[in-house]
Amino acid sequence: MLPKSFPEIKLLFFKQKALNTTKFDVYLKKYIKNVFGFRAKNIHLYRLALTHKSCNQESNRENNERLEFLGDAILQSVTTSYLFQKYPCKGEGFLTELRSKIVCRNNLNKVACSIGLNDLISCNLNGIPRFHSNIYGDALEALIGAIYLDKGYKFTEKLIYDRLIKLYIDIDSLNEKLTNFKSKLLEWSQKEKKNLKYHIVSEPDNQNNIKTYKIAILIDDELIAEGIDYSIKKAEQNAAEKAILILDIV
Repeated sequence: MLPKSFPEIKLLFFKQKALNTTKFDVYLKKYIKNVFGFRAKNIHLYRLALTHKSCNQESNRENNERLEFLGDAILQSVTTSYLFQKYPCKGEGFLTELRSKIVCRNNLNKVACSIGLNDLISCNLNGIPRFHSNIYGDALEALIGAIYLDKGYKFTEKLIYDRLIKLYIDIDSLNEKLTNFKSKLLEWSQKEKKNLKYHIVSEPDNQNNIKTYKIAILIDDELIAEGIDYSIKKAEQNAAEKAILILDIV
């Protein structure tokens, strides 16, 4: 929950020359405590994370680009580790696509707005509506970079799990929206005028204790990939996922 004095502080924040740094820092510390649950040590880092480059182009002063670069790398690392543990049986293609949906700029923009970060960013876009830019998601990544420098990796990792992923990112919903690998492969084959075939290599055989299907994907009669699962449908999806990765289909 944001402090009641928010409107007054926000007005001061966007009037850079009139800004009382000490007064805003007090507010910013309250915001960080309320939203993220900890007390900031180096408040300068957090102020910098909220300073878009458009504010300082002429004066060549510091902005949040370097922190954004750092925060992006940390967010990618934490998200990768989270998905690797959450989906132990999923392949690289699935994990890569789901991660990209989590950390895409559109999703990060939404998360930033959900925690009220959009009202704290200092910027000068010369009439361009803020919602047409990616400054919200950029600032969120910069803020993650600031937290890392202020509190360390382990602390930041846990904060991303507990305060961002669990509260504001619906992993299951994003998972359901993942591209159907078979449809994606079919679309590619039709576009490239390729002959796509699914071939059953082996079926369940109780006598030989084989419980899975093995499906091969042939492109113009050339073996591209194979998938194994307990149902034909899932085995085909696994094979299609591998084929997409091998063929480097975007």
